[in-house]
Amino acid sequence: MAAESSPPDRRPLIALAWVWVGAPLGYGLYELVLKAKQLFTG
Repeated sequence: MAAESSPPDRRPLIALAWVWVGAPLGYGLYELVLKAKQLFTG
């Protein structure tokens, strides 16, 4: 009987990908809010 090998755990890679995309996105949204506040409040 052949031993079944489980696929590699990709959760760390998926978490890294989320951070890779989410960090710049979050920073961009933060800057957008600051600029919009300046635009509408003077």
